[in-house]
Amino acid sequence: MKNEASSAHSTDVSHIAPREKAEILSQALPYIRKFHGKTIVIKYGGNAMTDPALQQDFAEDVVLLKLVGLNPVVVHGGGPQIEGALTRLGKKGHFIQGMRVTDEETMEVVEWVLAGQVQQDIVGLINVAGGKAVGLTGRDGGMIRAKKLKMLDKDDPAKEHDIGQVGDIVSIDPSVVKALQDDQFIPVISPIGFGEHNESYNINADVVAGKLAEILKAEKLVLLTNTPGVLDKAGNLLTDLSAREIDELFADGTLSGGMLPKIASALEAARSGVNAVHIIDGRVPHAMLLEILSDQAYGTMIRSH
Repeated sequence: MKNEASSAHSTDVSHIAPREKAEILSQALPYIRKFHGKTIVIKYGGNAMTDPALQQDFAEDVVLLKLVGLNPVVVHGGGPQIEGALTRLGKKGHFIQGMRVTDEETMEVVEWVLAGQVQQDIVGLINVAGGKAVGLTGRDGGMIRAKKLKMLDKDDPAKEHDIGQVGDIVSIDPSVVKALQDDQFIPVISPIGFGEHNESYNINADVVAGKLAEILKAEKLVLLTNTPGVLDKAGNLLTDLSAREIDELFADGTLSGGMLPKIASALEAARSGVNAVHIIDGRVPHAMLLEILSDQAYGTMIRSH
């Protein structure tokens, strides 16, 4: 994948006839017009976040969207980076029902990895690509109030697991994000919230992106993943789905595993007024740009209506 992405990065377009180039550019015009001034929340994760060539593509796409008049807001995860930091400290990750148990020491690591290393890498990439990115956590501007996530046992709902400082969103105050957007900045948000006693909580980045899209009344929520999108039972990409069709895919077991939390956030956002949610393949160079500014589908779009 890496070579493919790197070679794609230095693609020579001199062989394309001027007329065709103009055709390609003019195809984006209706989309630019339609989405001008609108907010797009992007959950950044997966290969797009770890492969250097794809990181650069992502940064360029975000800057281009901002320059043509859209308002991108980036929310990022960092599971592999957290795992790496804990391993270096000799701390063994412990999971219950797929969720990382986050004690106080682990939470400290989560904060310095997400709000330090990962966030600043993304901010740097966007700035180098010509944008003006600003890093935030849910603490900044009192943005994300959280409480301890209650995790019920999947076999015995009467039993509750204590997974430490993993949070559930209580409320989001988007004023700091809006102030930055109005000022030509691109907010880059780490999914860390704070509780009523000033304690920190690690929150699932898909959930933060979905809720933020809802509250900002975003035009689109874009979730970058390591899959082509939502696949049917035969492995074919489903490019366009309504909320009802997704309920049917849940019911017949087509949707399962790691896609579930993503789809749940996507569905919640679509039902709460975000016009379209896109689950796209972050392994394809510039997939985000192609999905938003062309009529090519590079993933699954979930419509709110």
